[in-house]
Amino acid sequence: MGLYLPILVLGGVAAAFAVVSVGMALLIGPRRFNRAKLQAYECGIEPARHSVGPGRFPIRFYLTAMLFIVFDIEIVFLYPWAVAFDRLGPFALAEMALFMVVVFVAYGYVWRRGGLEWD
Repeated sequence: MGLYLPILVLGGVAAAFAVVSVGMALLIGPRRFNRAKLQAYECGIEPARHSVGPGRFPIRFYLTAMLFIVFDIEIVFLYPWAVAFDRLGPFALAEMALFMVVVFVAYGYVWRRGGLEWD
């Protein structure tokens, strides 16, 4: 446990900093709406005008985020495999080839369905 204590302390400090930062912003931050705050963001989403809760959010943003996560996780799996490639042998090569085929089939499906189109 002694080896992990500095990591736990650092995690606690980071969590406390995040909570205190958000709390202070909510307490002392300005709540005035002006013309610049009510304009569309860079992504083109119109902000909600003094709404009580969150408004509707286009589903294509969620789909794009999920696609990013899928391909990002693919890269996370590829890095350790590439580092240890020379020690893994032919079975690992076949497994990674199968993994890449599955991912590229999914990529082709998304591409064909128009999931990468941004209109």
